[in-house]
Amino acid sequence: QEMDAIQFSEDRMAKLDKLLEKALEKAVKLGEKLSAQRHKAAEELAKRIQSELKQLDMPKVQFQVEFAPKDAPDGMDNTGMDTVRFLMSANVGEALKPINKIASGGELSRIMLALKNVLAETEQVTTLIFDEVDTGVSGRAAGKDAQKLFQVSRSKQVLCVTHLPQIAAMGDVHFSVEKGEKDGRTYTQVERLERSRRREELARLSGGNVTAVMLDGAEELLTAAEKFKTGARKKT
Repeated sequence: QEMDAIQFSEDRMAKLDKLLEKALEKAVKLGEKLSAQRHKAAEELAKRIQSELKQLDMPKVQFQVEFAPKDAPDGMDNTGMDTVRFLMSANVGEALKPINKIASGGELSRIMLALKNVLAETEQVTTLIFDEVDTGVSGRAAGKDAQKLFQVSRSKQVLCVTHLPQIAAMGDVHFSVEKGEKDGRTYTQVERLERSRRREELARLSGGNVTAVMLDGAEELLTAAEKFKTGARKKT
């Protein structure tokens, strides 16, 4: 057996080279097919993200998917032949650049929310957790974020950590989470809030010291959120 292995090693190497060549040819064809499907999907993704961003008060933001050849042996690895980057331009006239290079906290939060809303239809996960997705967002934009989060929650369970009353008001269930200290140790208290306590908590989020005016504003937020959700459910 050792003699045969030595004597016929060149023949065996030639056969293995042919097998490798065929495997590489097949991999390239599959990689090219995958790349073509990605390019097609990227066009649709970019259009939908643009639409989502307009709804999130970012009408001037441009979003694009950039493809580049994979820097790897044979031009591919186990993820395919493409290196993919998301590009954006925040203002009219500015060049498209990688999102992680130019997006502010608020812009990045809304872009992630837009992506999640678009991709939620096909993702296998049943629960999405948004931790401070409202970073850098306030006012009217916060209201738009809240509506978008509710839309995501129509098909997925959404858990959202927030300090914005607009977003907290949109939740179907509202928990207050507070840290305290007792006997020299820190503890966390979680309370499920009923309607009256929600008003108080939303008022507190709005300005700290709760006043009658703030309570009225909190009630208005809750009523508006309930009206929006009822209307959205009737449409479907």
